[in-house]
Amino acid sequence: MNDKIKIFVDCHVFDHGYQGTRTYIEGLYREMIKLNPNMEFYFAACDVKNLKQCFGTPENVVYLKYRTKSKFLRLLFDAPRLISQSKIDYAHFQYIVPPFKRCKYIVTIHDVLFIDFKEYFSFKNRLINTILYYISSKVSDIVLTVSNYSKERIQTHFNIHKIAVTPNAVSEEFFLDLDKEEIKKELLKKYKLDKYIIYVSRWELRKNQELLLNSFIHLKLYQDYKLVFIGDVSTRNENFDTIYNKLPNQIKEKICFLKKTSHSDLVKLVQGAKVSVYPSKAEGFGIPVLESVAAKVPTLISNKTAMSDFDFLSEYSFDPYNQKEFDELLIKTINSYEKIDLTALMETCRKRYSWKFAAKILSNKITDF
Repeated sequence: MNDKIKIFVDCHVFDHGYQGTRTYIEGLYREMIKLNPNMEFYFAACDVKNLKQCFGTPENVVYLKYRTKSKFLRLLFDAPRLISQSKIDYAHFQYIVPPFKRCKYIVTIHDVLFIDFKEYFSFKNRLINTILYYISSKVSDIVLTVSNYSKERIQTHFNIHKIAVTPNAVSEEFFLDLDKEEIKKELLKKYKLDKYIIYVSRWELRKNQELLLNSFIHLKLYQDYKLVFIGDVSTRNENFDTIYNKLPNQIKEKICFLKKTSHSDLVKLVQGAKVSVYPSKAEGFGIPVLESVAAKVPTLISNKTAMSDFDFLSEYSFDPYNQKEFDELLIKTINSYEKIDLTALMETCRKRYSWKFAAKILSNKITDF
C-alpha cells in the first residue's frame, strides 16, 4: 500500500520561456524532492521531455502530460482530470487554482502588482485577476508568496493572514566558479557575444527595458558592448519599439533578443556578462538579480517595490524613473568593475536566499496540516 503524500505541481510555465515563476517551481521542488522521500511529486506540463531535463528521474517523481496549452481548459478540465486519476493529496498552482476542488490546494501568489500599479495593466486584466486571485487565496488550504513586500500587499488587499513566505533563491549552478574565459569563447562561437550587458526578464511595460536601451544609445556603449535581452514577450513595449525602430542598422546589430534558451545556456549567458541590469519599476521579487550576483557579475537594480529588500545591493541601486541617475551608475560600474567585491556580495546572497530554506517551510506547512 502506498501511503506517501502525493503532490501535484502545475508546471505549464515550463512550456514557455524563462520567467520567475518557472525558476521558483524548479528551485523549490528540486529541494522538495530531496527533502521528502515520503512524498511523491507529480509534475504536469505539455512538454514532458523538458520537465525531465529539469528534474531528472528520481524514484519519487512522476511526469504527467497536459492535453492542451489553453489556460482555461487546463484549469477547468485537464488539471482536475490528472488530479483525480492520480489520487493527489495536494495540488500546487501559481496564482490561480481550478474551480473544481479535487484535493487540498496550495497556491503561490507571487505579487498583486496589478492592483498597486494600475497603469501597467488593462482594466480587464485587473478585474479578472483580482477576482481570480482573491477566490484562489480563499479556497486554498496553503497560501504562499515570495517576499515580505508581497505578503503585506496581499494581506492588505485580500484580507488574507494565513500566508507563508517561501522566498525565492538561486539555483546552485549560478554559484559555480566556472572558467569565464572558456564561457566567453563558447558564447562567442554560439551567440557571437563577447562584451555585453544583460537584462533577463520577460517583456512587460513595467519591466522598463527602454531605460537600458536609452543608456546604451546616448552613452554610445554600442561602440564597445552588445546589449542582450532574454525573455518571452508578455506585452509589447511600444516605448521600446519606437526607440529601437529608429536606430540605424549598425546599432541594431549590437542588440540581441533571446526568447528561449536552455537552462545551461542561461547560466553561461549570465556568467559571461560584463554587467547585469534590472531596471523594473515594480516587482514581487526579482530572481535574476540574485542569479547574476551569485555568478559574481556586477548587478544594478531598481530600488522600487520588493527589490528594495535587497539592501546589500543598495550601493548599486537606482531610481528606475531617473535616466540620469541610472546612466551615471552604469558608467561608474563599467569603469570600476575591478573594485567591486563580487565575492562578498555573492556570499551574502548565498546566506540569505536558499531553496532548501523555502522547501523546508513548504514541507512543514504540508506535514503540519
